[in-house]
Amino acid sequence: MADQTMYQAVGRRKAAVARVWLRPGQGGWTINGRSLEEYFPLLRHRDAAEKPLAVMESVGSYGVHVRVRGGGPTGQAEAIQLAIARAIVSADEEARSTLRAHDLLTRDPRVVERKKPGRPKARKRFQFSKR
Repeated sequence: MADQTMYQAVGRRKAAVARVWLRPGQGGWTINGRSLEEYFPLLRHRDAAEKPLAVMESVGSYGVHVRVRGGGPTGQAEAIQLAIARAIVSADEEARSTLRAHDLLTRDPRVVERKKPGRPKARKRFQFSKR
């Protein structure tokens, strides 16, 4: 892996953290040692992960190696999306405006709200009884 120029970036979404390495030249994906189709069986998750490459029209021009932890499949796919977009910007600064226009460089700040004491969930309350 260290014989070529590589671009590395980190992306986060909800509880998921993705570290991505882009290698110019050959295509191909590995996510935690598995292929893209094997790791994300649903098409919407694969599309979300590949979106920055599709926007830049460079789907086969980078080899993508990903290590992702935490969260569920949607959070992981969107964390990978942000990390790939950041890695593309580190490879080519000209891509920043295009990725920014497609809202791919903004980290989504929404996370799960904490559970409050005296309540069953974060905002839900126990049933009120007048008597």
